[in-house]
Amino acid sequence: IGSCFPSSHLWTCKKYQDPTAKGASGRGWRHARARHHHTLPPLPELAKERFQAPVPAYYCNLQLGASMEPAVRAAAASCSSYPSLHPPRALVARRLGRSSGLSLPARRVAVAAAAIALDPETKTEQNDTSETEVFACPVCYEPLIRKGPPGMNLPAIYRSGFKCSKCNKSFTSKDVFLDLTVTSGMKEYSELKPARTELFRSPLVSYLYERGWRQNFNRSGFPGRDEEFQMAQDYFQSVAGGILVDVSCGSGLFSRKFASSGAYSSVIALDFSENMLRQCYDYIKQEETPMNTNLALVRADISRLPFASCSIDAIHAGAAIHCWPSPSNAIAEISRVLKPGGVFVATTFLSTPTNSGLFSIDALKPLRQIVGPVNSSYNFFTEGELEDLCRSCGLVNYSSKVQRSFIMFSGQKP
Repeated sequence: IGSCFPSSHLWTCKKYQDPTAKGASGRGWRHARARHHHTLPPLPELAKERFQAPVPAYYCNLQLGASMEPAVRAAAASCSSYPSLHPPRALVARRLGRSSGLSLPARRVAVAAAAIALDPETKTEQNDTSETEVFACPVCYEPLIRKGPPGMNLPAIYRSGFKCSKCNKSFTSKDVFLDLTVTSGMKEYSELKPARTELFRSPLVSYLYERGWRQNFNRSGFPGRDEEFQMAQDYFQSVAGGILVDVSCGSGLFSRKFASSGAYSSVIALDFSENMLRQCYDYIKQEETPMNTNLALVRADISRLPFASCSIDAIHAGAAIHCWPSPSNAIAEISRVLKPGGVFVATTFLSTPTNSGLFSIDALKPLRQIVGPVNSSYNFFTEGELEDLCRSCGLVNYSSKVQRSFIMFSGQKP
C-alpha cells in the first residue's frame, strides 16, 4: 500500500509495528521492508454502502496503532462527497496533512487505508477463496466455499473447486459441468432413478433431443422454441437482471436463449443427465457462444437443489414436470430457493385421454397411484392439479396459458 507499504504484506518487527512509535523513521521503516515475514490475510469484506465502510482493522487497530484510526476515518468522511466513485489519492492525502499529527510514513499508510475504505471495488480475493453467491451443499444446504477464479461462466466454474465447510464434502468440475448431486464423488455406491428419468441420461436421447424429439411436441400444442421463449420472458419481466436457473434444461434449448438474451445477471443450466449437459456444451461451442457468457452447467437433483434458500430470482422448467419422480418435492424445493418475489415458470403436457387413458377420468384418477407408475413412463396432470400443487408449496399469483394439451403455468414466491 502506498510507496512504502505493499498491499500484500505486513511487517511484524516489533520496533516497526507502529510508524508513530519512538525510533520509527522513514529510513527505519524502509529497512523493515526487507525483514518482513508475515503475509496479511485477506481484508474483511467492506460494507455495502461505499462511504460508510469501516477502516480495515488490520491497518488501524491491530498493527498500526489505534492512534491512526481517527485520522483515517476523518479523511474518508471528508472525501465522501467527491463526485467520482474513486476519489484521487491526492485528495485523501491533503485531508491527512501535517495537522493530523502523524509522521510522513504513517500518513502514507493512512492514505492507503482510507482509500481502501472509500473504494467500493476493493477485492478480497487475493487467495482466490470466497463463499459462493448461490451454490449450497446438497447434503446440508450450507453455502459452499469456492477456491478458484470468480465468475459464473464455464471457464471459471471449470477451474474452481467447491467445498462445504460444515460436512466437508467436496465438489469439482472434472467434466464440462459442476456436479452438485449428493452422490457426487462416490466410487462404490450408485442408484437408479425411475425409467422416465434414466431415459434422458442416454447418449442417444440426448443427441436426438433437439434433432427431432422436441420438435414433435408441436403436435400436442407446444408453440415452438421462439414463441415459448417469449412467453416465458413475459412472465419473467419482474425479475429481469437477476439469477435464472433453467431446471431440467436438457440440451440447453432454452438455457442458451436465456443467456444470450442478456436479460439476466447469470443463467444456470441444471439437469440430472450428464449426457444432456455434455450436449448443451457441444451446442454452445457450435453456436460460437462466448465462453465467458454468464452461463454455468450444473448437474443436480431437482428434489435436492444445491442453492441457498431465497437465493434465486427466476426458475424455468420446460417440458419437465411430467418426468420428475416427485413433482411435489420438486416444487417445494423450487419454492425454498426462490427469493421473495421470485418467479417460477413451467411447461408440460396436460392429462388427456390420449396420454393418460382411463386415468384422465376423475373417478379413476385414484387408481393412477397404483397402476400408473407401472404402465406409464410419465406423470400427466390436469390444470387444477398443477394449480393446487403450486399453492400447496407456497406459491401465489398462479396463472396459466393453455393450447390443446400444452400448458405454461407460473407461480410467485410471496
